[in-house]
Amino acid sequence: MRRIGMLTSGGDCQALNAAMRGVAKACFNCLDEVEIYGFLDGYRGLIYGNFKMLNSRDFSGILTKGGTILGSSRTPFKTIQDPDENGLDKVEEMKQNYYKLKLDCMVILGGNGTHKTANLLREQGLNIITLPKTIDNDLYGTDMTFGFQSAVDIATSAIDCIHTTAASHGRVFIIEVMGHKVGWLTLNAGMAGGADIILIPEIPYDIDKIVEAINQRNKFGSRFTILAVAEGAISKEDAKLSKKDLKEKMKKNPHPSVSYEIAAQILEKTGQEVRVTVPGHTQRGGSPCPYDRVLASRLGTEAAKLIMNEEYGYMVGIKNREIVKVPLAEVAGKLKMVAPDASIVEEAKMLGISFGD
Repeated sequence: MRRIGMLTSGGDCQALNAAMRGVAKACFNCLDEVEIYGFLDGYRGLIYGNFKMLNSRDFSGILTKGGTILGSSRTPFKTIQDPDENGLDKVEEMKQNYYKLKLDCMVILGGNGTHKTANLLREQGLNIITLPKTIDNDLYGTDMTFGFQSAVDIATSAIDCIHTTAASHGRVFIIEVMGHKVGWLTLNAGMAGGADIILIPEIPYDIDKIVEAINQRNKFGSRFTILAVAEGAISKEDAKLSKKDLKEKMKKNPHPSVSYEIAAQILEKTGQEVRVTVPGHTQRGGSPCPYDRVLASRLGTEAAKLIMNEEYGYMVGIKNREIVKVPLAEVAGKLKMVAPDASIVEEAKMLGISFGD
């Protein structure tokens, strides 16, 4: 008998259900006896013992379903070792619930913060296997995370839709794409959607360079300019500030986000009409695209293989189109950033795209 725990933690995204389905179907098909315990609402379920037994029927019909059948929540790693409001030791409670159910392992689906906590549980002696989900594609150790391509498709569609209205009215349009620390989503959606300017956290921008790019387009007869801006985009001036000083400055900022701040600056410097569009959580929602369905299914199946072989302490990722297992200790706490001199950035610049630098 194999007893497997499973949870989804952090922000939801497309193909979480597809990945869990991959794990479950492979285990049910290849192992004689399996019990799968789904913990509800992320690590909270493991902390407080909220779970339900899942059978094969629970995984039927969810390949194309967005969100997560287990629910999710954010349980920040920086406070995971602090007692809860009732004084409970959260880490100890997770361990005890694991042992009470006599689990052979936990399969944990999540992003960067989720992997930090998963690695902590591994260090505490629990058998852990993780799967890389995030629309940001910022997890170290894997070329791709499931959820990313679906989010690229949605953000690109938003940019596509803006093109016609921008051209009709001769306006500057800013589309704010998700991504606080890493710009993979904005970079890919911006290139796919034909954005003229792409601003990402890894390449601090100069507002005068942005205005210069807009004026250059106007000079050559373009009636509009489209900017794809990551929500974590930062100016060169702000990038020089300490975290403390930047936080204080942001508190006094009258604009709801960086996109609105940039819009106000463009209006002031050019006099052109500027509109901001924020697709927001639509980028996380809806049915996973075919690529993500396949990727999540492959990753889930390989996780099942690790369970069968009793190989624990790994994240299942993809490298050069082949599924790989990566030691969890090498993944936790590392972000896969866009290098300012990356080939994809150079290629975008060759297309005439400005990064405001």
